[in-house]
Order: sequence, then C-alpha cells, then structure tokens
Amino acid sequence: MARRKGKDPTTALLDSTEVEELFRTLKEHMPGRTKNAKGPKDQPDPFRSCISCMLSAQSRDANTRLASQALFKRARTPRTMLKLPQAEIAAAIKPCGLYNSKAKNIHRFCEALLDEFDGVVPQTREGLMSLPGIGRKCADIVLQFTFGIDTIAVDTHVHRVCNRTGLATGKTADATARSLESQAPEWAMHEGHFWLIQFGKRICHARSPQCGPCPISHLCRYYQREVNDGEQDAG
Repeated sequence: MARRKGKDPTTALLDSTEVEELFRTLKEHMPGRTKNAKGPKDQPDPFRSCISCMLSAQSRDANTRLASQALFKRARTPRTMLKLPQAEIAAAIKPCGLYNSKAKNIHRFCEALLDEFDGVVPQTREGLMSLPGIGRKCADIVLQFTFGIDTIAVDTHVHRVCNRTGLATGKTADATARSLESQAPEWAMHEGHFWLIQFGKRICHARSPQCGPCPISHLCRYYQREVNDGEQDAG
C-alpha cells in the first residue's frame, strides 16, 4: 500500500481512522490472548500477583520465578509476610536482583495493604498505584491478568512500538500508557497488549525493525520518515 501523505511524520500521531486500521491489522497478523494466559508469573491470587510483578522489575522471567517460589514458601499473605525480617525476604528473592530495595518495598506494600485496604488488593488502577512498589505497568498487568479488566499495559516493547509508529507518544512508559489509553478504541483494549508485544518481539525490533514485511508500514510514522529521508537523499 502506498505511503500516506499530508502529515508531518516526525510529529503527528495516528488519527482515529489510522488507529482503528492499525489495531485491526495487528489482530489479523499477531496472536492474541491465549486460553492459558494467567496472572503475573502464573500466581493464583491478587496478593501474590502484585508481589511477583514487583519482583519482575529488571529481572528475567526465570529469575523472577525462582525468587517468587522461594518467597512464597515462606509467606503467602500480607500478615505472614510482615512476620519475616526484611533480610530473610531479601535472601529469598536474591535471584531477581535489586533484592534489598525490593524487600523493603514488599514490607511497605504489605503494611499499606493492611492499613488502607484491610489486606484486600484493590481492583482499580488508582488503588493499586497508591501502594508502595506498584507503578502504572504493574497495576495494569494485575488489572488485566488477575481481575480481567481490559487495559493495555505498557512494557518496553509496547513503549517502543507506540512511539515509533505514532500510535501513542511519551518519553516514559507511563506517559505512553496515558497517551495510548486516549488513543486506543475500546474494542482493542482486551487483546491490544498481546498484539503490540508480539509485534514488538517479532517485527518492530529495537535495533533493526523489519520494515519490509511489516503489515503496518503504510501507517507507521517512523517508516514514513525513513522513506522521506530516502527520497530526499536520492534527489
């Protein structure tokens, strides 16, 4: 399909029609939510989902899994977690890195959860983000996977794809998440997280995006800019 003209590709966001087309195209080419998609790191309850999500920061999945398993052998509720010294928590979660600061946040999270929500994990983004250690991405992941509330969590892949294509914009993942929430149609919120992540992993790579086979290159602001630069260089 020919490149669309009439907009400055270096600054313009996709308009609503283009956003609809982008999501429908990704739906056709990318896998969506699978039947066995579970809570963060496959945890069985909201409390452990939150803790595992906190542990996953700057950690590989395998290391997060090891840390989660070791920690939950010792405690599985906020009250029993607070009975553990921070040093013991830190030792248990050492595989996931940043274990001292994460252990401190886990204690603070459990205290706030008990004091402010009587130990029950809130089912709103605002409530989740009011708790120590829970940022926008973690809150959205818990909402989507644990509570079944449609939202698009923005990780590094989604952040890159959004800013590169013009789907959303933001210098940080949180800023991109806010922009994306205002851009994405309601029907795409349920599986958009999966489409964008898979697209980022399979095609829209960080260093060498595969623009040739990309099904949305005709919409992409990055691709338009590269085409424009190529035309100018050729001229």
